[in-house]
Amino acid sequence: MSNILIINGTQPYEFAPGKLNEAFTTRARDALTDMGHDVRLTVVAEGYDVETEVANHQWAGDIILQFPVNWMGVPWAFKKYMDEVYTAGMDGRLSVGDGRTQDAPKVNYGTGGTLDGTRYMISATFNAPREAFDTPLEPFFQGASVDDLLRPIHLTARFLGMKPLPTFAAFDVMKNPEIEADFARFDAHLVQQFAEAQHVAA
Repeated sequence: MSNILIINGTQPYEFAPGKLNEAFTTRARDALTDMGHDVRLTVVAEGYDVETEVANHQWAGDIILQFPVNWMGVPWAFKKYMDEVYTAGMDGRLSVGDGRTQDAPKVNYGTGGTLDGTRYMISATFNAPREAFDTPLEPFFQGASVDDLLRPIHLTARFLGMKPLPTFAAFDVMKNPEIEADFARFDAHLVQQFAEAQHVAA
């Protein structure tokens, strides 16, 4: 079994109230609980206690980051959460500073993370269609992948010492949604990542 922290990083707007990301987090919580995992859910937009969230990160063996991609990154409320929680945890609970030492101040930046046994999974929703990525002829992303776009999130997790699980993405969710198909893919993704992990752990 694993301790799993799910973070819903949605910032609700009138045109996008966050119901889809809420559905993904609820779906993940229920499925993972049914698998026998111990699950905690933080909804950033509902407020949070920084010290509790630092403790949640220390408790978790796996962390799911659920959010809509806003202007090529996480919503501002989720960025604020990261700024507050991860900065508080730089006292040694989530990382020992930035990893450098006074004896060698020019090397090993970003290696101070203390969450060495923790894995993370990004689950993101996009207005962009799937075809916008990994396609060199597409003019905007120019062949970049979803993980290329979300590299700052991956680097933030690496800064804390976490290791990645495969990313999940739902595409074109505002103009051409395929919600039931996305839910089916998401369910399969969770089973692949967490049921197999449960089997290995057993």
